[in-house]
Amino acid sequence: MANFDTGSTGFMLLATSLVMLMTPGLAFFYGGLAGKRNILGIMIQSFVSMGITTILWYAFGYSLCFSGNTMGGVFGDFHKAFMNGVNLNSVFATPNGRNIPEFVFFAYQMMFAIITPALITGAFINRVTFKAYLIFLVVWQVFVYYPFVHMVWGGGLLAQWGVRDFAGGIVVHATAGFAALASVIYVGKRRDRESPPNSIPLIAIGTGLLWFGWYGFNAGSELDVDGITAQAFINTDVAASFAAVTWLIIEWSLVKKPKFVGLLTGAVAGLATITPAAGFVTLNSAVIIGIAAGAVCYLAVHLKNKMGWDDALDVWGVHGIGGCIGTVLLGVFAAHSINAGTDNGLKYGGTTFFMHQLIAVVGTCIYAYVFTYGMLAIINLVTKVKVNEAEEAKGLDDAIHGEQAYDAGVV
Repeated sequence: MANFDTGSTGFMLLATSLVMLMTPGLAFFYGGLAGKRNILGIMIQSFVSMGITTILWYAFGYSLCFSGNTMGGVFGDFHKAFMNGVNLNSVFATPNGRNIPEFVFFAYQMMFAIITPALITGAFINRVTFKAYLIFLVVWQVFVYYPFVHMVWGGGLLAQWGVRDFAGGIVVHATAGFAALASVIYVGKRRDRESPPNSIPLIAIGTGLLWFGWYGFNAGSELDVDGITAQAFINTDVAASFAAVTWLIIEWSLVKKPKFVGLLTGAVAGLATITPAAGFVTLNSAVIIGIAAGAVCYLAVHLKNKMGWDDALDVWGVHGIGGCIGTVLLGVFAAHSINAGTDNGLKYGGTTFFMHQLIAVVGTCIYAYVFTYGMLAIINLVTKVKVNEAEEAKGLDDAIHGEQAYDAGVV
């Protein structure tokens, strides 16, 4: 029997559970923002990822991300497909050399794979057929999510080049955000863009679950229990708080009312933005990143509205732009004194590191956008991507799923 560190193993099991909770949290967040005829249609897109992504991850996803190195460091290989060679005694060594079961690392990374494509769904709410989404869910992971996981976290091309991403600014948020933008451009606008959120309390519940789960998302990405774990934890909370208040103040000054949904959206923007930098920067830098998140993501949403892009739930402006500015600001504020696993950022003389971060995130966004747009066009040849006008008018809950979120007498 392998000798596992019980403290690190227990912590990583807890972190895995927290990240798992984020997907239902996302479903509640999006479900509350949706119009009352499309609540279930958006929520099932998150929950079904928990099933399908788990199957993919077991079959070959984990192997392609964390086994071997092929295609110049873009993909792993199939040596661990169907968990070949992995058993209860298989060891994963943490950064501090403590041993945890490889099953735990497998499960932790699987939770990231589950939520990433689900993030995209908020952009095209009420416009995409469920069949097309299921194909999208599979193909997008294989050709967008898996290669970026391997390149950044699996010892592949970008990691070898010196790019760093603590918990998913590039791998999760930039890829999902720009895939969301491509999806919106492809499927076009909703017929009714004035549909208000059906439940702001549900949005608040979702935000609370996301914020809570994000501690596992960011602090857990140290894959161990040490000072960096604590640094990532507090940086996450501080950045989210500053971003939430920044968004609230900006919106309040412009529309003359303090909006609860704005406060909640700002918090999520802060969480997304600190993600790539959480374990690599000081607490003071996290404050700056949080303020930047609230301001820049708010402006991005304003730009989206001005451009007429019908990103219904602001996935591009919050997650895509948040992931991008977080990755770039990591290139500015990364501190080797905080984490020996990163080079110094621009603030400490790390010009090369800054340029690598900038080039990597720009390339990521371009690839995610172009591939997603082309993929949707190909899927449309197999099964229609966009719902018809009658289905959209009726609402996807009833038209596609044959269910209603609430009894007709209470809405």
